[in-house]
Formats: sequence, C-alpha cells, structure tokens
Amino acid sequence: MIHISPIAHAWVPVDARAADRVAAPNYDEFQSDLDVIHFLESKPDCILKVTMPHCDLPEPEARMLVEGSEEALSRAGQNFKALTASPWVRAVEDVLAVYAITDPTRPSQRQMGLCGLADTRQIRMDDQPDGAIIRNEGIYQHKMLGRAALTRAIGAFVESVNLAVDDADGRLIARLEATADARPCDYEETDHKGNRHQVWLVEDAEDLQAFVELLAAEPHAYVADGNHRSAAAHNLGCPGFLAVIFTAPRMRIDPYHRLVHSLGMSWSAFVEAIEPWFEVEPMPGVRAFAPKAVHTLGAYHHGVWHRLTVREGTYDATDAVQSIDADILQRRVFLPVLGITDPTDKRLTFVGGDKGTAWLEEQVDAGRHELGLAMAPVTMQQLIDVCLQARTMPPKSTWFEPKIQSGLVMAMLELTAR
Repeated sequence: MIHISPIAHAWVPVDARAADRVAAPNYDEFQSDLDVIHFLESKPDCILKVTMPHCDLPEPEARMLVEGSEEALSRAGQNFKALTASPWVRAVEDVLAVYAITDPTRPSQRQMGLCGLADTRQIRMDDQPDGAIIRNEGIYQHKMLGRAALTRAIGAFVESVNLAVDDADGRLIARLEATADARPCDYEETDHKGNRHQVWLVEDAEDLQAFVELLAAEPHAYVADGNHRSAAAHNLGCPGFLAVIFTAPRMRIDPYHRLVHSLGMSWSAFVEAIEPWFEVEPMPGVRAFAPKAVHTLGAYHHGVWHRLTVREGTYDATDAVQSIDADILQRRVFLPVLGITDPTDKRLTFVGGDKGTAWLEEQVDAGRHELGLAMAPVTMQQLIDVCLQARTMPPKSTWFEPKIQSGLVMAMLELTAR
C-alpha cells in the first residue's frame, strides 16, 4: 500500500496571478546555468531564486555564486523567507491538492495526480529493500547531497517528486476528476511550453480520508521524475517528501535521443560493425525521421536518415532492461563499436524530448556532431516492468512530458511528521 499524508504546513500561491509569478520548471530541466539566468530575467520572482540561488543575480553585473556554496545556500534561505513574507503566497494547513496538467497537443487527456507527503520509509533503498516506492534510476551522490543541502537550507520542499501508480480499477482518476469538475480550481498557471497547470486544494476531512484510502489500495508507486529529490529526503531523515502521484495511463513519455560527436571510423565500417544486430535501411529524402515503435531507431549521418531495425536475438526479451532501446544502443553500439563505456563520455550528448529530430539534423548538418540517433519513446509498461524487476533504467532513457511546475505547492520540513 502507498501511504500519503496531508501537508501539515504548506505554502501556496494566493491566486492565478501569483501562481504565474512564482511557478517555474524544476531545476534539472535547464541545459545550463545561463538558461536559468535568462529565465529569471523574464520571471525575476519565481521559485528558481530558491532552487538555483547561485543563478540569482541581484544586479545585472553581479557575480554568479558557486553552486552549493555556503553563500549560495544562504541566499536560497533568504529568498525563500522573502517569498513566504510576500503577498504572493499564503499558508494552509492539513491539505492535499489535486494537480492537473493539460497539454495543448492533447487537450482531452488531462494528466491528473494527487499532491501530498509520500512516506520516505517506503522508498526502495539498500536499507529498505522491500519499499513500495520504486526508483528506476541510479543516484549520483553529489546531486543527491546538493538537493539535500538546499532543502535543509530553506527548511522546505519546494519541488515535487513525480510518482506514478497503476490505478488499475480507475477509482483514483475518477475521484480526481470528480473533485476537479465540482468547482473552479484554486489557482492555475500556464508554463512556457503552453501547458496549463491547475490546482484544487483539498482540506475537508472526509475528502482527505477518501484520497488516503485510494492510495492505500495501490501496491506500488514508480518514481517517474525526481529520483535525487526523493533520495535527498531519505538522506535528511525526513518522514515524508513532497510528491505528486499521477495515474500511469494518463502519463506521457517522450523520446530521449543521442548525438555522437565523432565515430572514429568510416560510415561503411560503422554499418558493417552494427549489422549483426540491426537491419540498416537508407532513407534518402526523408526529413526529421521520428521512430514510432520501440526497436526501430533512426541514424542520421551526412544528410541521410537510416532506419535501424533491431534484429531478433539482439536482446533477451525476458530482461526488462535489455528490452529498452537505450540499453541496446549501449551494449551493441556504444561500448563494442565506439568504445564509449561511460554515459558522461564527452563524445556523447543526450537530447531530451523537448527537442525533436529536426534539431538532431541541424546539429549534424552544422558539423557539431557526426551522428544523430533517434529513438521511439520508452513505454510506460516498459518502465513499470523495470521497476518490478527491481532493476535500473538505462541512463537518460525517459523524458516525461509535461512536467510538474515547482512552487505551486510547497511543504515546510519541520511540520512534515504526523
């Protein structure tokens, strides 16, 4: 069963105007500090002043602080204190929240979830091997410690972990929709990609209990986004962590592509090396090829797309990780052919789902990279299968979209224990 608790002491925007002023993407959605600085120029009061304090430049020519430094953490605390003293947020107690995201590309499919405090003791870790909240990615210690330090410095969770549950009987989504359809939302915000984020605060005792019981019927929850944030809560010894628990059937995973800076061999030699595992079919004249089904990939080289179809026997179908195209690329191409043993190898660039295959073409055509590799998105069932086998997803293989906005619900640390 999945335990969720109301937030004892939360901060929320006072209305839609305030939500638009405060909300921002999670820190890890930005490619660089410069991108964060530019975003803050357009939204100077947003939560990034707290989550990325080293990028908060009080003056145009101010020195950027060192990420994770005592000075940066101090600024984060000061900025959060200023936010909670501002007219843009208000305090609420003993609250859950219904959170809906409407993507303009699929307006009839609201992604809906419940925001509250998930139980840190349920995270599956080395010291909690039977935990019902299952992570699917490895943890980089420095990133986890960085998030833990920031959370401690501000005394609050201001970014949510994105969890998914099966909701096999559809009862959770039905209750979420009934709550949302019964009255206008308390506040909403439209992000920079055009996604509409709406929040309904749930404070009635009977409604709170109904949602707690619905989550208790779920055998597992899967970490879709925020592995390091959940691990940071565990590291801090917090009894709960801020999470939005979505119903898996409404979630969308976009592709995660690759760029290879240099092959180190001719194209014909590369094709010969991978042909035991892939059927290679040139597609002259095709532009922005985007594979639709798993085990079909695209390779863009010297102005031409090639369809790569995974051959039978290339992977073990009973192994959830080996069945994922990103793992097939690593085991059959990057490691044995290109000698790329580490995902951090500078010859390899990961391209998230917010950039399409036309962007891969641009990078290759401009000579910045020699090869673009396009993949179909991992399916939600593939991710769940990996979790249920207690395995780890290949690095940079899932790009969930749309993503939660930070700052729409914030939970104070010292009041998380029930």
